[in-house]
Amino acid sequence: MAHPLLILRMQIPIRYVHIVLSLLMLSFMAVQWNDPDGILWMIIYAVPMLWTAIAAFAPERLMRPSTRRLLAGFFLGALVATIYFWPKTPHWWTGDVWKTVETAREGMGMMIVAMVLLAVLLTGKARERSGEYRDR
Repeated sequence: MAHPLLILRMQIPIRYVHIVLSLLMLSFMAVQWNDPDGILWMIIYAVPMLWTAIAAFAPERLMRPSTRRLLAGFFLGALVATIYFWPKTPHWWTGDVWKTVETAREGMGMMIVAMVLLAVLLTGKARERSGEYRDR
């Protein structure tokens, strides 16, 4: 039952990595409840949460050409949003800044969204190269 794609040569199936990422995105959604633009950010974090859930529980769906194009579109959208929300505050990566500057947190949030979507995209690409689900 172990998946052939393993992280860092450890015996951790990629499925579990996607489950953890999905739960992480769900937790990001949960802490947005008191944010002035919380609904927007809940929707933003829901996108990678759903894609990681698909990668974890229905990975064969990532092999469909239309699904791959849709995922690539969401990833490109996340890249554009990352550029748009990129923190303009000097030293935005330091704790003193991102704890107090909302735009720095939003920029880092979009970076995380883009990286999670990239992980799903690369997982699907690796499965495609390995021939997994070819006959499905």
